[in-house]
Amino acid sequence: MIAKIWKKILLFVLIIACLFNVINKIVHKASMEDEVRASAQYVQEQIDNEKRNM
Repeated sequence: MIAKIWKKILLFVLIIACLFNVINKIVHKASMEDEVRASAQYVQEQIDNEKRNM
């Protein structure tokens, strides 16, 4: 009896945690422009580091 109640409670908590995670990712989603800019900056820094080490 108690096991069934705990199972339902934990399942409910799991569902709420998943929904919170999904909503949080949607709200704080980085724009594509920011992602591309960050990637380009990282690549440029790696190229500059390789040139300095030569």
